[in-house]
Amino acid sequence: MLADDPSATIAAIAAAAGVDRRTVYRRFASREDLMAAVYTARYDAVEEAIEGARLREAPVAVALHRYVEGIIAVNRTWPVETSRMLREATLRERRGRLIDEVDAFLRRATDEGLLRSDLPPGWVATVLSPLMEHAAEDLSELSAAQAADVVVDTLLRGAGTLQAR
Repeated sequence: MLADDPSATIAAIAAAAGVDRRTVYRRFASREDLMAAVYTARYDAVEEAIEGARLREAPVAVALHRYVEGIIAVNRTWPVETSRMLREATLRERRGRLIDEVDAFLRRATDEGLLRSDLPPGWVATVLSPLMEHAAEDLSELSAAQAADVVVDTLLRGAGTLQAR
């Protein structure tokens, strides 16, 4: 519900959940507390996806696919607007650590030759994130693994048919 309407009221959320508004307030003192719990759960899932991808240990191609698959699954389970998470300092710091870990992996993938080294710094991360977001929603008929196949192939091979000269 929050993914569809980030301004949804506690009363509307409670009604959609089939509970009384007071039930929600017993668990969450405010709407902000509810939102923080949702964002925390999303980051827990992102951390699990990153850990499961084994970005530091697994072969880079394998780790890339695992990471993309995991994040697509997270985006499907927790489709909330992530920019709203940046207001809370603890979540902002947590997000920063996760981004640093992915950036280190992408540098490793570049160093090992999976990704091009002639691209501007940060470009791969810039294009990868929306690819995963769109795949989660636009490729909903595919499993997360199948959608990851499409994203990784698009990232590594592009969408064009022209061969490099």
